[in-house]
Amino acid sequence: MKSPLLSQPGAVPAEGADDGVAAHYGDLFREQRALAEGAGLVDLSHRGVIAVTGDDRLGWLHLLLTQHVSELPVGVATEALILSAHGHIEHALYLVDDGSTVWAHVEPGSQGEIIAYLESMKFFYRVEVADRTDDFAVVHLPAGSIAEVPDGVVVRETAHGRDLFLPRADLESYALAQGPLAGILAYEALRVESHRPRVGFETDHRTIPHELGWIGTAVHLQKGCYRGQETVARVQNLGKPPRRLVFLHLDGSEVHLPAPGTPIRLAADGEDGRKLGFVTTSARHHELGPIALALVKRNVPVDAELMAGNTAAAQETVVEP
Repeated sequence: MKSPLLSQPGAVPAEGADDGVAAHYGDLFREQRALAEGAGLVDLSHRGVIAVTGDDRLGWLHLLLTQHVSELPVGVATEALILSAHGHIEHALYLVDDGSTVWAHVEPGSQGEIIAYLESMKFFYRVEVADRTDDFAVVHLPAGSIAEVPDGVVVRETAHGRDLFLPRADLESYALAQGPLAGILAYEALRVESHRPRVGFETDHRTIPHELGWIGTAVHLQKGCYRGQETVARVQNLGKPPRRLVFLHLDGSEVHLPAPGTPIRLAADGEDGRKLGFVTTSARHHELGPIALALVKRNVPVDAELMAGNTAAAQETVVEP
């Protein structure tokens, strides 16, 4: 779904998973600074929107998701995962309940698969699941923003800002009134800075929640059964995850950022050393310079100097080994 904001001056379309919105509007670092200072708006209208209604919606979702949502207060934002039977991360949902509907935004294009799974688990519960992507667009206001929210618009408020479920017909007029506009690259750079994982970026087919630090924020350890819970409990009680998320400060003299999937090795071993992990997301930050998130083997020393491809990388611990 192509955003109307791509017609704005300077807009450069994003590629890959974020196709459909602007990568930037001509000045990446200015856009980042605006967001960091609590100004601007990010167009996330390419993300999927799911609505769950019905008297049983919270109790039913509680059975299916990793988060404790059976008593989710109205207006309180949370996030939750859908795991495979083996405990691997399949989807992330960013949720809020408005008193009659649970609203969730999800990765672009993933709403169909998520809804199909939810529909298969309805049984006798009084719930209805709907794809509202055609009707509502997600926009992000950064933390500290004083932008007005139109009456009736559902809001997810977190420490990182507010996500609005805005009627899609109002997207362009609202965004232009509340600007300046910031592209998805600015938003992603701040996500990497704050060590927040993203499905499809920090995850592969075997990622479990412990590896990314999603225990607590998206996974509740004292709730009833859900698909994949056995793996979560086993790792929590008996062992350690095989990999861990790290934050990387990259050598600023390199022209190109290491692409996702770039091998991580010990700097002392050089480019022929054993692969210890891989880059998941890289970005250029307005203050920190080139940065990245990466998944590495749990036993990689926390003080080890690393190489991301041929780029020197100093690590910060996100998930303890």
